[in-house]
Amino acid sequence: MARTTTSDARKKDTREKIELGGLIVKAGLRYEKRALLLGALIELSQRLKTDETVRPRLLAIGAEAFKTDE
Repeated sequence: MARTTTSDARKKDTREKIELGGLIVKAGLRYEKRALLLGALIELSQRLKTDETVRPRLLAIGAEAFKTDE
């Protein structure tokens, strides 16, 4: 039973990572260097903590991008 739980957790983790990678591709950043992507994400994390206007603006941009999938 413990192995099944561990296996399920690993599958869930793998699926999440694949989905996150898909976001990088969808954003048009597939060929950027990993260090640049990580730096951008770290900076975004800091901005989200210090500037309350960033989150709603980026949510709107992302929601619009997902609409193009439909």
